[in-house]
Amino acid sequence: MIAVIADIHGNIWALDAVLADIEKRGISTIVDLGDSLWGSFDPAATVNRLIERGIPSISGNCDRMLVAPSDEEKRAQAYQFTIAQLSDAHLAWLRDLPKTITLDGVLFCHGTPFDDATYLIEQVTAHGVSIRPDAELTTMLGDLAVEGVCCGHSHVPRLVMLADGRWIVNPGSVGYPAYAGDEPVPHVMESGSPHARYAILKREAVGWSIEHIAVPYDWQHAAAVGQKNRSAEFARWIATGRAAIG
Repeated sequence: MIAVIADIHGNIWALDAVLADIEKRGISTIVDLGDSLWGSFDPAATVNRLIERGIPSISGNCDRMLVAPSDEEKRAQAYQFTIAQLSDAHLAWLRDLPKTITLDGVLFCHGTPFDDATYLIEQVTAHGVSIRPDAELTTMLGDLAVEGVCCGHSHVPRLVMLADGRWIVNPGSVGYPAYAGDEPVPHVMESGSPHARYAILKREAVGWSIEHIAVPYDWQHAAAVGQKNRSAEFARWIATGRAAIG
């Protein structure tokens, strides 16, 4: 079995709850799909936990931005908050993260296998967020000789089966269940609840079973920290798993 985590964003309380749940289930293999630290929680404790547990991690777009930020990214509140708490050793860990990992016939990435800043499963248009058509997903994966792909980035738990037999799983976000984005057009991503999310992959005789797990933790505490360090809007996202108002 493989436990797949993603998009922790420095939420150490959510991460610890997920790791405890994984341990309780007797799962020893964990893969982290990246965007582990950027945010308004406790990035130093989070990276220390990942390092001490020896959890294989992938570089997400926000991990990349921490070690090679643009001038605009340097002005972001989340960048300034996060970078101030990281040591040289933490930054070295970030620089060494791979873009993808392949394990047991499954490819693990952050966005797509080829671009850490693009949603794989979802398409965002002026009409909203929806799942990409099968043909488009097949084209995006190209001729990758894998049984399945695990991706993060959108923070929304999903499982999509392609006509060619391959599947795509997003485990959802460990620590950041909803947000509002503005690229390519304004949109929201929301899981609908504040639970810490992850997924379990298990190879069965006839294929892979996929289980999405929602773990309770003290999200009110996390939201309070987020409000102190960032904003009331951010705290609402963490405490509700919803980004849209209404």
